[in-house]
Amino acid sequence: MADFVRVIDVNGIPDPGKTLVEVEGDMIALFHVGGSYYAIDDVCTHDGGPLADGELRDHKIACPRHGAKFDIRTGAALSMPAIRPTRAHDVKVEDGGVWVRLRSEAGTGGPPLHGSLPMAAPAASTCCNPPAAREAAGADGGAAAGGPLCEDRVREMLKDVKDPELFVNIVDLGLIYGVTLTPAADAPGKQHVAVDMTMTSPACPAGPQLIADTKRVVGSSPEVSAVEVRIVMDPPWTPDRMTEAARDQLGIF
Repeated sequence: MADFVRVIDVNGIPDPGKTLVEVEGDMIALFHVGGSYYAIDDVCTHDGGPLADGELRDHKIACPRHGAKFDIRTGAALSMPAIRPTRAHDVKVEDGGVWVRLRSEAGTGGPPLHGSLPMAAPAASTCCNPPAAREAAGADGGAAAGGPLCEDRVREMLKDVKDPELFVNIVDLGLIYGVTLTPAADAPGKQHVAVDMTMTSPACPAGPQLIADTKRVVGSSPEVSAVEVRIVMDPPWTPDRMTEAARDQLGIF
């Protein structure tokens, strides 16, 4: 187990207050709230944002990038778009100083995210599998699916693309900013589909998978000649872009 390291004088942080300290090469967000000190990794588990720069309210710190909140006592993720805890560390006050001892892993204690996350199948079995109804439409697809290809039908297709961590489709998450259909010059009777998509953060680790799954799902239609995915980061994604269905699935009320 790591040793305690003195990081600051006991009167070095106001109450309430926060600061950034370095412990054995790791950047740690240190908090002083209600007469007690707490320490967590200065890393938002959503996209690596600096938690020490966020807004502190009671025992909650909000990532300044996308608003994900964490419990400074346990490191638990309390709100979207973060779903994993950040690492919390041991803190003691001794000899006029505040001492921190690093823990090896993020804890699992503390309040659960949104009460609890819904049980879901693994990503491999939930992402981008065309529903039985679409398979039953047959090779011509168009007539059985309800008329010619249009934006609404493409958006329905995109509901088969699910975030591999949240298990919520990208339409209900609010990641689709626009769908444009253009007659394909090199394939008469077919459409070139352009999808304007955003990510929950510029460094979203699921980005490549979501792009590939979008192309595969939409491109599976016999009415589509090609699929173009255009990543748009303006306006930035925020949790209020989610539909009520997504909020219900994630337990956000």
